[in-house]
Amino acid sequence: MARVVKSTFIQGPAGRLEALHEEPDEGARLDRVVLVCHPHPLYGGTLHNKVVFRLARAGRRAHSAVLRFNFRGVGLSTGSYDEGEGEQDDLRAALSYMNDRYPGLPMVVAGFSFGARVALRLACRDSRIERIVAAGTPVFKHDWSHLAQCGCARIFLHSTNDEYGPRDAMEVIFASASEPKRINWIESSDHFFSDNLDGLEEAAYEAIRSPLTTAT
Repeated sequence: MARVVKSTFIQGPAGRLEALHEEPDEGARLDRVVLVCHPHPLYGGTLHNKVVFRLARAGRRAHSAVLRFNFRGVGLSTGSYDEGEGEQDDLRAALSYMNDRYPGLPMVVAGFSFGARVALRLACRDSRIERIVAAGTPVFKHDWSHLAQCGCARIFLHSTNDEYGPRDAMEVIFASASEPKRINWIESSDHFFSDNLDGLEEAAYEAIRSPLTTAT
């Protein structure tokens, strides 16, 4: 299906946010909105990251309007890195941008690594988010206690060999999270799903479009 891809800027709390807004064909089926959050800004994370692209493509396949955007200080976005705090406000601004254009549609946020962390933190406080698809959740050095008191549906996509989130550590975090939740283990050699991006995309496609039932 042909797509309309528009480069745009969103007004965020720290200035403009660079974004790619992908719209469906006129008259095409549209089931939801998907926003995609990129990995760590200090380590090269942008809206053009390979995993981000695959998450966005999964959203397109699932009949969604898709928005990829750069957090503050990344690419053409103004502002500066804020350790995941201000970035939650950036995501909130992106949600408002899409909600204004597609009122009433379910809103899914997919994120990779740092982007997953930002999305998971905001989901507990923003009722507009219908579900989170968290790829490569960065287990170490972060407090995940908020997951125990969050009613938003969360689907975790995790590599079987994630150097930043070994399986045993990720299983502890998943067990502590409240329902509804699901975790899908993807056979891959590293955090970046380098040798199985196709598997990641398929898992993300199902996570975005399918009814949520608990599975491990």
